[in-house]
Amino acid sequence: MGQPETTVVIRTFNEEKFLPALLAALAKQAYRDYETIVVDSGSLDKTCDIARREADKLLHVQSHDFTFGYSLNVGIRNSSGKFIAIVSAHTLPVDEHWLGRLVEPLRDPSTAMVYGRQMGGRSSKFSEIQDMRRTFGPRPRIMRPPRFFANNANSAIRRDLWLEHPFDESLLGLEDIEWAKYWMERNYQVVYEPEAALYHIHEENWRQVRRRYYREAVAARWIGIKGSKHAVATPLQEATRLVFDWGRFLCSADDRRAGSLRFWQMVGETTRFRANKSIGTIKGLLDGGIMENPNAREEILFDRTCRAVVIHGAGEARLEEIDIPRVKPGDVLIRVAYEAVCATDIEVYEGTLGYYRQGTAKYPIIPGHEFSGRVVDIGPNVNHLKVGHAVVVECIQSCGTCEACQRENWIACNQRVELGVIGRNGGYAEYVAVPGKYVHALPAEFDLLKACLCEPLAVALKGLKRLRRTWRERKAPKKCAVVGAGSLGHLCARVLQLWGHQVTVIDRNPKRLDYLRGSGIEVAENLSGLADFENLVEVTGNPEALDVLLHDSPAGAKILLLGLPYARRQYTFENIVAYDKMIVGSVGSAAKHFDLAIELLPQIDTSCFTEKILPLSDYAQAWQLARSQKYLKVILEIS
Repeated sequence: MGQPETTVVIRTFNEEKFLPALLAALAKQAYRDYETIVVDSGSLDKTCDIARREADKLLHVQSHDFTFGYSLNVGIRNSSGKFIAIVSAHTLPVDEHWLGRLVEPLRDPSTAMVYGRQMGGRSSKFSEIQDMRRTFGPRPRIMRPPRFFANNANSAIRRDLWLEHPFDESLLGLEDIEWAKYWMERNYQVVYEPEAALYHIHEENWRQVRRRYYREAVAARWIGIKGSKHAVATPLQEATRLVFDWGRFLCSADDRRAGSLRFWQMVGETTRFRANKSIGTIKGLLDGGIMENPNAREEILFDRTCRAVVIHGAGEARLEEIDIPRVKPGDVLIRVAYEAVCATDIEVYEGTLGYYRQGTAKYPIIPGHEFSGRVVDIGPNVNHLKVGHAVVVECIQSCGTCEACQRENWIACNQRVELGVIGRNGGYAEYVAVPGKYVHALPAEFDLLKACLCEPLAVALKGLKRLRRTWRERKAPKKCAVVGAGSLGHLCARVLQLWGHQVTVIDRNPKRLDYLRGSGIEVAENLSGLADFENLVEVTGNPEALDVLLHDSPAGAKILLLGLPYARRQYTFENIVAYDKMIVGSVGSAAKHFDLAIELLPQIDTSCFTEKILPLSDYAQAWQLARSQKYLKVILEIS
């Protein structure tokens, strides 16, 4: 390809939702003499993968270096076109003539900059649609001092003029107006071209609305187009616009249909929008020192928040916005894909888990330890992982240095934390940071949905390997009974079958047993035949079932206990001693069990585990379904 006439520069940060549609719309433009450059400032989603695949160039800037002006300057510095079109990643051209119409006025040597029309999308807030209509409108115009305005969400500039005066990299926003003002004061013109139109889509919560207007107000004061005195007029101005919003809604049938809002919904939304815009603007106009603080600048420029279920106390859980965890040396940041609901999550929520009853663990905590995801950021000193790796994470995370850890007795470590249970937040969040040494990379093409079962499978494998140590001839087929056909019992039965043993699963719930029919695993609904099994696995945690196992199992039986909590109950162990029975306890898992789980999981049919998948926002319903035992497993789709 020869040197293009125009370079389209797109700034991105977590734009996977909108970027594909924008790039597809660019590919359909009638004007073809262009290249595309995406400048990404540390996206944690799939933005870079999309840009790498669809754009001509992908450039990166560090988050802490980002300003709007700096990001654009990096893109333009690497451009080839004599015209530079600048477009926000969350926009969509109205038609195939957008780009040609945007750059056409630049052929006039007196034109420094062109900006196009912006319109709200279907998901835009009603007041913002009215602001865009008021600001842009259908008529073309040439901007003249002192009316300084332009907007880089949809603009084009001349590269030769940019070489003389790049965008101001110190501004929090309005770098477009500063650039336009500079050239307008030198007798160049800025053209508004309404035929170069696109939809500008903001899907912001109220905090983000306040943040955006705060940032723009700080910049407006910094470049001198507004001052603190304008803060006084802001509430009156926005109140007036609020009245116009309501009038527009009542008078325009098109607006009512486009917004799909009822009157009182519109009143609530527009009032909150105008209030938050006013608060952000006033605060920004009054705050003059923020520009000199780089940490505060980064905080304002980036919305580094994500959703998470936070348990604040027994019976108190909420879906909240939290800060995306910062990556420390040795840490890995994971974008969680799927989180499987475990009974432990519900016990943490209800406060019935021993750690919480005894005061060992404290709230608040984000639950979840059965999850899969992809690495999106890596701290120093992590060498076995790369960004983009699909991964799973160990739940029990010991200190690695104490005497118990040196003997690989991880569960005896007094300093250990358990992901989503005690001392470390877990996978009921869009992003989670964990020590890299507990993170296991999955083979390419490993199904992330299936992968969230690695943790319970690793728990099953640890227990079964401990049971196997009691066998004199480990490879000889055994007759095994698994008491409890829940998810852990199901996995235990599948593993024992893979190892070549004859397996019977016992449960009173016929639906759970149905999941095993046709698999070659026998099923039974009562404990009457326990005397036939020398190897037994108890997974229910039910004290009554345990009592029966202890008494009815045959002489020489090996009994693996995986269930919790068994509650308080008096047992006599005379039967254990008198008949040479052996009890093996097991909880959690370690790295070697995860490695084995990753190897074995593709060989296990897990279709019955994925019958019910809910979004993170439905976590309460997921817990309710898990309690009901209606499904073998309930899984949350996080991102």
